Amino acid sequence: MTDPSGPRGRRTARGRRGGDADAAGRGAGAAPSTRAWLALQCAGALRAREAVGLLREVGDPEAALARLPSAWRPSARRVRAACRGLAHSGAVLVPFGSPGYPARLRDLDDAPPVLAVRGDPAVLGAPAVAIVGSRAATAYGLHVARRVAGELGAAGVVVVSGLARGVDAAAHEACLASGGATVAVQACGPDVVYPAAHRRLAERIAVGGAVVSEFPPGTHPRPGFFPLRNRLISGLARAVVVVEARERSGSLVTARHAADQGVDVFAVPGPITSPTSAGTNALLRDGAAPLLEVADLLRALDWPRVPRHSRDGAGSPASSRDAEAVLEALAHEPASTDALSRRLGRSTSALAAPLVELELAGRIAADRDGRWRRLA
Repeated sequence: MTDPSGPRGRRTARGRRGGDADAAGRGAGAAPSTRAWLALQCAGALRAREAVGLLREVGDPEAALARLPSAWRPSARRVRAACRGLAHSGAVLVPFGSPGYPARLRDLDDAPPVLAVRGDPAVLGAPAVAIVGSRAATAYGLHVARRVAGELGAAGVVVVSGLARGVDAAAHEACLASGGATVAVQACGPDVVYPAAHRRLAERIAVGGAVVSEFPPGTHPRPGFFPLRNRLISGLARAVVVVEARERSGSLVTARHAADQGVDVFAVPGPITSPTSAGTNALLRDGAAPLLEVADLLRALDWPRVPRHSRDGAGSPASSRDAEAVLEALAHEPASTDALSRRLGRSTSALAAPLVELELAGRIAADRDGRWRRLA
């Protein structure tokens, strides 16, 4: 792995140590360098500012750990358990200072001292847009999330989100359906999936993208971990899109992190009477850019590529069995995703790919009530 934004051809002592830990993370997690990084992760995941500050000074996990208060240092038993959890998860360690550490996180005052990555760590350095929103999203919010993520994925832009229910899951699913790469940032250890119902989705994300955590193995999610997770969602992206958010929403925390990090914030306008749009409309009032079409994002990124799917039906997936079944089910009247699920005997997650593909191909569209109708 290389860090495209770092000095060319130069490997510091800190970078060499990081590379060793990264390689060791692929095995049983027993190498001394891996144990040192895991020990620092156990001690510094909730004290990132202090831990990474020491790493900037000394560049060595053992030396940094020795400088932390003794009460913060994990027991040998805890570190052994973390090694086992890392091996079980199949994650790779990407330590601060290593060539593969994401450049956009490196300059944060509270950059994670260590990242655990399931999948391809190189994806973390690619041009990315974060899509966040309500867990209890409306049909409108889910439709927008799918459309934006699908078109970004088709254009070659990585989609970052948090693997949560609602908007997050819709964005991940649609990006995968478009053939794009997506990154899920978790508020738990790499050997834990939250929510558990998204375990299969996490596995699919890791195939061509990455599932990322700054927490040591064995860490289960807690309410206070999600705001920490949100700073990484925005930190990995060049722009953040808030699809739907209530007045007190974690998505607004992500937007605040983005503003502090110099990341562009886009908000999707919604009805002024809808509680799920109160937060996004407030962002627009306070200066966020309105997202009316994906071209707005691509212009902000100065991104030259356009989605592979065209609106004239070229590249239509109509030959696929699921897509044909959806088109047939919509032949006489519109239907919601839930109604299609019942009608076709398929889960809503199984319908995500054909729905996104058909929409991007211009074969179907969703109305304001979230019902799909056939266009051609």
